[in-house]
Amino acid sequence: MCKQLSISRAGYYKWLHREIPIQEQENIELANLIREYDTRFNHILGYRRMTSWINHFNHTNYSKKRVHRIMKKLNIHSVIRKKKKKYLPSTPQAVAENLLKRDFYASAPNKKWATDVTEFKIPGTQKKLYLSAILDLYDRYPVAHVISGRNDNRLVFKTFDKAIEANPDAKPIFHSDRGFQYTSKVFRRKLINQEMVQSMSRVGHCIDNAPTEGFWAIIKTEMYQLYKITDEESLRYAINDYIRFYSTERPQDRYHCKTPLEVRNEALFGATSNEYPIAHNKRIEKYKEQWNA
Repeated sequence: MCKQLSISRAGYYKWLHREIPIQEQENIELANLIREYDTRFNHILGYRRMTSWINHFNHTNYSKKRVHRIMKKLNIHSVIRKKKKKYLPSTPQAVAENLLKRDFYASAPNKKWATDVTEFKIPGTQKKLYLSAILDLYDRYPVAHVISGRNDNRLVFKTFDKAIEANPDAKPIFHSDRGFQYTSKVFRRKLINQEMVQSMSRVGHCIDNAPTEGFWAIIKTEMYQLYKITDEESLRYAINDYIRFYSTERPQDRYHCKTPLEVRNEALFGATSNEYPIAHNKRIEKYKEQWNA
């Protein structure tokens, strides 16, 4: 081998038993640490955290530049994290006053509707499902609901269109928060075309839309007790079937132990609408006093 490389035996053995420079020895030790940490933490460390963790746990003082250089030689890099979408606050295109003023009583169906969007995490994933629903405040009946993997205009518009399809002559006060879907000019036009009056909660006052907030709380409390939810398919089924259960099988004390659908059918197809007063709420009364002062 020495003959083929044109080097002397003495020179070869001198090189073989040479003293490795301190910096080269440090680089070898650092490379071993980088491999160890990369394996132990399953490729989550970029060169900055790799430097910090090695220095912290091994009481060393390697520079980021040095670690970065050796990681490049070893072809070691972190798993790239997906950037989260940044939603910049947008200027509402069309806002409305809070005409409802927390008066959640309605004397008949289709006098007052309230709407909102909520989210559900899909088990075992980072994904979510979004539920948009419209409640009639007379009977708390969900006149329409839509589930989607995206919280966008299409979700809200589709919910509204379903509600109108089922109630073509409805002209209620339509109450929502100030979400971007509800403040869009397109949605405003939909309400005008249907001869509805728009009402919006004040910023930071979710109780202005208490009925829908309460509806979400009921779903999220009871649904997970009634259904085994393991993936997106089972979550979609649970949401849809729970809303069916809530509407047709879950009696409510306020309605004399009748379901929302029973109350609705009695009012729509009976001679008159029954009165179902809302129980006294001190917070609501205090708010009304302040509002009317």
